[in-house]
Amino acid sequence: MGKTIYSIVFGILIGLLAAGLILLISAPSESAPIIILPTPTPSNIAVHVIGEVRQAGVYHLPVGSRVEDALQAAGGLTALADVDQINLAARLNDGQKLVIPTKGEVLSITSLTPTLSSVHANENTPGIVDLNLATQQELENLPGIGIAKAREIIAYRQKNGRFVTIEEIQNVPGIGSAIFEKIKDYITVSNSP
Repeated sequence: MGKTIYSIVFGILIGLLAAGLILLISAPSESAPIIILPTPTPSNIAVHVIGEVRQAGVYHLPVGSRVEDALQAAGGLTALADVDQINLAARLNDGQKLVIPTKGEVLSITSLTPTLSSVHANENTPGIVDLNLATQQELENLPGIGIAKAREIIAYRQKNGRFVTIEEIQNVPGIGSAIFEKIKDYITVSNSP
């Protein structure tokens, strides 16, 4: 009789173990796995095109678009447009205002707000760039600032925090007083995060 009891107890234990294993496998997990997604990149930029174009307005273009793309979106140039002042190959930035001049008109450097770059179509006349908000592309449009120096500015900003004054840019490796003199009229710093 002792063997029979052991067999029954053993059978019950095996049955409970099998039932527990089936419940464990078939039970839904209590939490979904964490999926880390890459940082989204904007798919479009907004560019305000005015002046001697057929249809002035705000156009949404793919990132990496050039002045030529914005002009096509605006229906092309009018006969009065001064093409010699326009760099058709210049890259566009989000929030940029593109002014197409009339023949004989001289463009001046203007800024809509201190936080947006309002760069004219000619790369030789950059707009005001906020050192605390500027993208690498916007920094590269500054005189004497190329890819490497733009990266250094962003790395400095990430390591040290926001720029407090425009003069602080001289603390960035590779940017001394000579480059500062070239860019000081084209840079600003915002106080808001």
